[in-house]
Amino acid sequence: MGVGTGIFLLVVGAVLSFAVRDSWSVIDLTMVGYISMAAGALAIILALVMQKQRTNTSHTEVVERHETGTRPPEQSI
Repeated sequence: MGVGTGIFLLVVGAVLSFAVRDSWSVIDLTMVGYISMAAGALAIILALVMQKQRTNTSHTEVVERHETGTRPPEQSI
């Protein structure tokens, strides 16, 4: 999940929590909204932490040269 998914979950959770006044006997939409908002906040925090870890990596290139001690024969013109 990325930042976009976290924002989406926050928006859907806020709509369910604060705008929807419908109730069913089986499910409480307000609680589903709060859970969705918490999951969205967690997704945003985790995405930002993972992005920070990716920027702290370093890459090095190692080039090995092996000298054999003999020169290649020179070509005459």
